[in-house]
Amino acid sequence: MESSAPLKLDHPSDALPIAAESGLRRSMGPRHLIMIAMGGVIGSGLFLSSGYTISQAGPLGAVLAYLVGAFVVYLVMACLGELAIAYPVSGAFHIYASRSIGPATGFTTAWLYWLCWAVAIGSEFTASGLLMQRWFPDVEVWVWCLVFAAMLFAFNAFSSKFFGESEFWFSIVKVGAIIALIIFGGAALFGFHPMSESTSHPFLFENFNTPDGLFPHGFSGVLVTALAVFYAFSGSELIGVAAGETKDPARSIPKAMRSTVIRLLIFFVGAIAVIAATVPFDQVGLDESPFVTVFASVGIPFAADIMNFVIITALLSAGNSGLFSCARMLYSLADEGHAPKAFRRLTRRGIPLIALSVSMVGGLASLVSSVAAPEIVYLALVSIAGFAVVGVWMSITASHFFHRRAFVRNGGRVADLAYKAPLYPLVPILAFVLCLVSLVGIALDPSQIAALYFGVPFVAACYLYFHFRYGRKSAAANQL
Repeated sequence: MESSAPLKLDHPSDALPIAAESGLRRSMGPRHLIMIAMGGVIGSGLFLSSGYTISQAGPLGAVLAYLVGAFVVYLVMACLGELAIAYPVSGAFHIYASRSIGPATGFTTAWLYWLCWAVAIGSEFTASGLLMQRWFPDVEVWVWCLVFAAMLFAFNAFSSKFFGESEFWFSIVKVGAIIALIIFGGAALFGFHPMSESTSHPFLFENFNTPDGLFPHGFSGVLVTALAVFYAFSGSELIGVAAGETKDPARSIPKAMRSTVIRLLIFFVGAIAVIAATVPFDQVGLDESPFVTVFASVGIPFAADIMNFVIITALLSAGNSGLFSCARMLYSLADEGHAPKAFRRLTRRGIPLIALSVSMVGGLASLVSSVAAPEIVYLALVSIAGFAVVGVWMSITASHFFHRRAFVRNGGRVADLAYKAPLYPLVPILAFVLCLVSLVGIALDPSQIAALYFGVPFVAACYLYFHFRYGRKSAAANQL
């Protein structure tokens, strides 16, 4: 049983000096936090792999899967809000688990999240390079990978505020595309599609009644897509990663959290409902973005070119957020003494440049496997990243459960908390169980089971490495 570090907070403000000791700059407000979270979430999971979800779960099943995903995000964000204010430090998932559960869990959580985004960064670069070949067929994919890598590195290396601004404008493009899909696609479902040459456009939700019923692959089809759906929502937790660089965390974090959950619910569920109602479930997959299919069906001119640009923007935005989070995780590990001290060095603008550079190298290394990746390999990468983010969500909810319990046990008053998750302990327990169910579900899908084959040994290796490398030191420190 892992020993938990003692928690001696009599008031949530007692945690604030942790952040004050950090050299990272508090330069981001709620607007930046919302768009960083939206930027991390709205990526290939919605624009590309949503087709896989619809094909496996069916139209109604896909909508239900995304509704469940949005509900789980709300539960996790409720836990995250309380923790992020108690520990407003950069790369905070590591701190939450270390303080509330134990240092080994914090160490494993940090590397699990780093793995999630390191895998994703290389995939985003490769996918962006492949999409650029539509316009520049004579330019090799690796050239675009290096161009985009240099661009995102510059965004992150300048300052955290510059990163926040770039992510804000990246996200504007993606959100605009989703709103356009919901408006034009929704209008077409009501029979208003003057630009379309087709006379057989589906009306309302008639596509939901498939020849094999509302759930063409049975309800198990919904279960096996849960991990892909959770991966699509990954990035919402970036609000916690950026907590240490946020002005007035007690006000900014709850505001950003509420706005993010509401917007994700509208954008994701609305977009999936329109796509599922427009495109037959057996005609979507990973070979074409369902957004392109919908825009083309309603007669939007240059639909493929427009969406090509939007998807490239979405991929780069997700990579931008991923690189930010990777660097902060390495910084946080070094700050705890669980990674080389060099990762803690900051530039004059408060940027952990060495940690940023190592994270970029990690992302580029994954290009080796993704350059020639067919659809199956892409899905495997998505599954591994999904496993990692679900593992982090489970860590957040468990950390909140133990944090609140220790806070009350040590004499703290729940009424004094700047933000408190509702319905404790139901919220963290329910979120943990739903995340666990999603991991069990992927065992039913041969194309995603690689996530378990790779993810479970990775978690075990992290715990074993911590035990042999740092375990004795942590035990000695606890005895003191």
